[in-house]
Amino acid sequence: MKERFELASARIREISITRPDKDAGEKDAGVSEKISQYCQYTVDFFVELLTIYERRKDEKEISLEEKKNWNQVLYAAIEGKQYETSYTNPSYARAQFGSLGDYLCYFSSHFRGGIEDVFAGDEESLLLKMELFLQIYTILTTEEEVERWLKETLYYYVHDYDEFFARKQVAELVDESRDRVVKIIMESDLSRPDYLYEYGLYITENEIATADFLQSLPLETIQLVAKTYTEGYRKGFEVAGIDLSKKKTVNIRYHVGFERIIREAVMQFRDMGLEPIIYIKGNTNNIGVSTTPANKQYLYDHRFDDALYLNHALVKDRLSHLEKAFRQFQEKAAVFAGPAVMEVFGENLFVPQTKKEAPAYGEEQQKLSVEYRTNATLIQNRYIKPEERSFTIIAFPIPEIGENFEKIFSETIRVNTLDMEMFQKIQQALIDALDQAQYVHVTGRGDNHTDIRVALHQLSNPEKETNFENCLADVNIPVGEVFTSPKLEGTNGILHVTKVYLNQLRYENLEMEFKDGMIASYSCSNYETEEENKKYIKENVLYHRDTLPMGEFAIGTNTVAYAMGRHFDIEAKLPILIAEKTGPHFAVGDTCYSMSEDIVLHNPDGKEIVAKENECSALRKTDMEKAYFNCHTDITIPYDELGDIYAVCPDGSEIAIIQQGQFVLEGTQMLNELCKES
Repeated sequence: MKERFELASARIREISITRPDKDAGEKDAGVSEKISQYCQYTVDFFVELLTIYERRKDEKEISLEEKKNWNQVLYAAIEGKQYETSYTNPSYARAQFGSLGDYLCYFSSHFRGGIEDVFAGDEESLLLKMELFLQIYTILTTEEEVERWLKETLYYYVHDYDEFFARKQVAELVDESRDRVVKIIMESDLSRPDYLYEYGLYITENEIATADFLQSLPLETIQLVAKTYTEGYRKGFEVAGIDLSKKKTVNIRYHVGFERIIREAVMQFRDMGLEPIIYIKGNTNNIGVSTTPANKQYLYDHRFDDALYLNHALVKDRLSHLEKAFRQFQEKAAVFAGPAVMEVFGENLFVPQTKKEAPAYGEEQQKLSVEYRTNATLIQNRYIKPEERSFTIIAFPIPEIGENFEKIFSETIRVNTLDMEMFQKIQQALIDALDQAQYVHVTGRGDNHTDIRVALHQLSNPEKETNFENCLADVNIPVGEVFTSPKLEGTNGILHVTKVYLNQLRYENLEMEFKDGMIASYSCSNYETEEENKKYIKENVLYHRDTLPMGEFAIGTNTVAYAMGRHFDIEAKLPILIAEKTGPHFAVGDTCYSMSEDIVLHNPDGKEIVAKENECSALRKTDMEKAYFNCHTDITIPYDELGDIYAVCPDGSEIAIIQQGQFVLEGTQMLNELCKES
């Protein structure tokens, strides 16, 4: 490989010295100026990558200014207005090259993964990208049927190296020896900003100001935040009755700038016997350590890039390669405990532009995408068993949230550390009432026209069983909800929210109609045409499916979090993790107990939680592929849009839970007071 790397590097530098249009051989006269410029830009990008790679390998100290300059140079092409004339912009690429632009745009985006390779010291992955470029360069400068050759080159590149990338993906997931990021956290001088640039990720004022702010906090506060995070993880295993002592690794995910907290968390996890696994969110993983994106529209434009080549054969091979990779790492997978996630919120709201030039799945590819996601999850679950793992998730603001960042951060700490004992009693009062119901009737008020009946499972032994989980601050921080998996049959009506932020995308007037628990129709008002709005929802909420079931119904009880959002005018920026605790919410997709339905769980009062499946997930016993959807999206109605919630009993009598957005059930009124106090 060393010889191949040297040859590819030398050839790229040779092209850089000579102009591409003067190095075209037989096709010299036919190379257009636009193609020449594309080649020149791409080769210059690779030269920059090689320069940084070699500079990082030598023993000389690298200054902060040099690191900042690298960051600016590497991400300049996709920042702000510069993205409008970037080869990674599908609209610009199509305008420049016609249908060729679809492939050239893909390649430009794929080559950007070389940034991750350089900072990870992954010479093999970088080599594959350089060799791919040299193939493309030869095609552009010598071949006549350019589009055909580009299409074939892309397909066989994906086909030939899929096994390599599958193995890399699984290794990053479960192999603690890949500890580059752990060393950044544990060995860097966190009082200096230099370390932020060691990830190779885009660094903004969010990351710099977060790190600076955390340096100003006393150690006791840092330890409290870390302890809330790690203890929630430990409690998740305890509540589920899973033996944590059999596990050896934990995956830590966070936003760059939070290293002072994460360092404490690593030490606390090690005290539990868990070594950290930390990887970058990049070209082989869509989760992991992240920063503020250089351009969210760029990410949105490239979310379906595999539409350029996806087919049955590739899906079959990809699943085979994934299975093989997990077999290779099965011992490490068996002792993997699950993820501990620290999310952030406060980013500027983003409404994407839908571009007709961006890759999009055809109908058959939509089915293939769903098939792959389903089967990939099943493969992973054979090696990382759902009944033997857990997780935790917590969220904090970043400076982009506004001038009150420090106050909001402080209030978020309060929200994340509320008195669980008090909430346990309040939520038990809710559960005792809801367990008497045949269904729950939820309505909106004002501009919100929600009107839906949620069917509940019948309890065979109410003295020992319950439909609702009393959710405290363990896996899902902060405290504050009771939830269930509703029956699908009998769940009917309209769910509506005037504005909501789901998976970092904004929706205006999102409305869904449910018939027997399945989405029968859906709409929003983001775009001018009904077609665009439906496509937006189908791609980003239904994930290309025609329908999804209601997987969860819950009542959020964290009125302190709701008041925080109101007071600082940040409701739209609250992450779903917190937002779901600020009102009733309905999840579409899988239940909260997906693939863990048979684990016996009890509430603090000793009752067994029995409503863990619905008519879809029950199919796991006969047809696994029809049982799960591998998605779960919570949609919350905030208290100020909420009308009433009534528990309707089999005899038709009603128990008032909430009226006009206020808790009225005996034993829950304290939640109204907490809202006022905040």
